[in-house]
Amino acid sequence: MEAIPDQFMEFHPIHGLNVSLDLSGTRATRVESFANGVCFSKHPLKPGEIFLIEIEEKEVGWCGNLRVGLTSRDPGHLDVVPEYSIPDLTDSGDSWVFAITRNHNKVVEDPGDGGQRLGRGEPGEEAAEGYHNLKPQTFFTDSHLYIDNVRIPRDKLVGRSRPGRYSHILDDLYRTNALPPTARRSRIGVLYTQRGPGLADMHVVINGEDMGASAKGIPSIQPLHAVVDVFAATKCVRIVQVEYGFSSLQTLCRKAIQKHIVHRMAIDWLELPEAMKHYCKYE
Repeated sequence: MEAIPDQFMEFHPIHGLNVSLDLSGTRATRVESFANGVCFSKHPLKPGEIFLIEIEEKEVGWCGNLRVGLTSRDPGHLDVVPEYSIPDLTDSGDSWVFAITRNHNKVVEDPGDGGQRLGRGEPGEEAAEGYHNLKPQTFFTDSHLYIDNVRIPRDKLVGRSRPGRYSHILDDLYRTNALPPTARRSRIGVLYTQRGPGLADMHVVINGEDMGASAKGIPSIQPLHAVVDVFAATKCVRIVQVEYGFSSLQTLCRKAIQKHIVHRMAIDWLELPEAMKHYCKYE
């Protein structure tokens, strides 16, 4: 698929009662309770265009986490924003929302009925087709994520924990990016790919990995907005802008530097501005 022209992503000004947006419209915070945190993308998504967010704050004491998906409803025409994305939006049949959990977000095909189901940890599930290779294998991974005919720069997709002073001790752990999907700094995105005339498949991407088609055969004749439910233990999220065209000068410099270093902490020994060092280490 051809590169998608860069579009500055924002949250729609119509949102749940308990949501507060910052002035840029890119950070959504649930100010109280655990519900009424439903948000939408300001503009409909194009095929293959990802709506990517990072979890910035968590709140203890609640069960459940972030929910993401798509809706064919126009947020601007909603009389009342539903309290919950699941089931209030999904029961209407024009919205498809995926609940993010700490584990088992991968969608696996069920050969028995030709359908699909979410991973739940049943015996033998790891051997199911498409369920292997759940984590990126290296710190310096492929430059792009491929989903069907969609090509997305992977650079911004991967969320990483913030290294500390002695983080070189955990460098191997950092390389495998063992960041739980529901943790702070985890990055989660939603997009759709064209399946046929007027139909699409919804994909959820967690820290640079496609979880599979979590909804198939979605009608795509009407515009599709992204849905982000800042629910329960998820307190605040912010939008991460993805570069689809030419890489920025910062990104090109980072790629060049990564080719010539042994491990991430070696960047500290280079004569570079501190801001550039942090950028190269994904801090």
